Amino acid sequence: MTLGALRDAGYVPRGVRDEMRRNLVSRIERGERLFPGIIGYDDTVIPEIENAVLSGHHIVLLGERGQGKTRLIRGLIDLLDEETPAVEGCEINDDPLRPVCAACRRRAEAEGSDLPLTWLRREARYGEKLATPDVTIGDLIGEIDPVRIAEGRYLADEETIHFGILPRTHRGIFAINELPDLTEKVQVGLFNAMEERDFQVKGFKVRMPLDVVVVATANPEDYTSRGRIVTPLKDRFDVQVRTHYPRTIEDEIAIMEQEISCADRGGRPLRIPGFLREIIARITFEARAAPEISRSSGVSVRVSLNNLETLIANAEKRSIRCGEREIVPRITDLPSVVASTIGKIELDYGIDQQAGPLVERVINRAVKATFDRLADLDRLAGITDYIGQGWGVAVSDSMPSVDYMAGIATIPGLREAIDALGPYESPGLMASAAEFVLEGLHLHDKLDREREGGRMVFKA
Repeated sequence: MTLGALRDAGYVPRGVRDEMRRNLVSRIERGERLFPGIIGYDDTVIPEIENAVLSGHHIVLLGERGQGKTRLIRGLIDLLDEETPAVEGCEINDDPLRPVCAACRRRAEAEGSDLPLTWLRREARYGEKLATPDVTIGDLIGEIDPVRIAEGRYLADEETIHFGILPRTHRGIFAINELPDLTEKVQVGLFNAMEERDFQVKGFKVRMPLDVVVVATANPEDYTSRGRIVTPLKDRFDVQVRTHYPRTIEDEIAIMEQEISCADRGGRPLRIPGFLREIIARITFEARAAPEISRSSGVSVRVSLNNLETLIANAEKRSIRCGEREIVPRITDLPSVVASTIGKIELDYGIDQQAGPLVERVINRAVKATFDRLADLDRLAGITDYIGQGWGVAVSDSMPSVDYMAGIATIPGLREAIDALGPYESPGLMASAAEFVLEGLHLHDKLDREREGGRMVFKA
């Protein structure tokens, strides 16, 4: 807890880059993953970040919204030592053996081996700032503190400065989200702090070798020569890493399953058929490919997650009202996800249409693609022949699952189609699968469908 005891223990100070590099090398040697909760980046993004850490580089992550950029940055915190010593009471977490601020140098000279220390956990060595147009140089770098001037200090005294978040992250990682949203004046203020390690506050130049790894995020459209980033600041970032959306349906589903909330559902087990998980993931994939939706804005993975949560919520209401023992989403619950999708997509400028009908078309394409992958249309002729004799089939998002059992037993080929989809033995799962089969036949123009809210009637 003192400088003398730290020296006696054989402590060797290391820069934050060396510290991160050493810890990453140890992870690689042990065969551990750098970002355990990140899915789909093992062969693309993560190797590039590993190279940047081993090289001691400042990093900018380029990608549209909802690609896990902030989570990647926060995952870098685990590469810092679990605890590290610092001068007690120092605003910038100075290294006791290599103090850089005037106050700590003076204290170290006056108190010597009795200089008191504190131990910082790795989380305390991380600073994050969301870039907005109202962020100032004072917020990031620092400004003159009038209270300290009133106490009798001179303007030329370094101790009159109230440090901003960047100096306060000395010996750590500093993250700036949405970097191009900073004004050009503030962007220019970062130049020297990142490279020459000095900065100016109100014309007073402070030479302070800050030891900070700067990591930023940006939308690719804003991080170009036509964007809102000044070129010299781009040059200060040693490496640009391009993130992306999940490239497979399996990765999208894995992310949904990992992030879904574990709410208390009153003892009712949640059982989501595999085809519905795929449909929710495909809705997002179809939205990303839709020409009407802005590519530069992107369609976040949060769309999949929020849609799945909304689907479950609609099914949970039915389970409660009907007194069912399990929660099983159905096709008739899908209209509920329109509300959770509309707010997360942006239509391209000049396209004059409502988002609601567009989302419904996207949902239909997702259901049809899933149906084509899982079902054999030729084996479902018995169902269409039966309904073609004049029988109508009504389903609803408020109908109890047991009410489906008679139709499943009566309609030729329906039970066999359900069995082909999976081992669906409970009434809830069979009802969900029956709706999927009927909807697939409708989307292939084998059946007509009338829909009113959550109620659907399939006819010849």
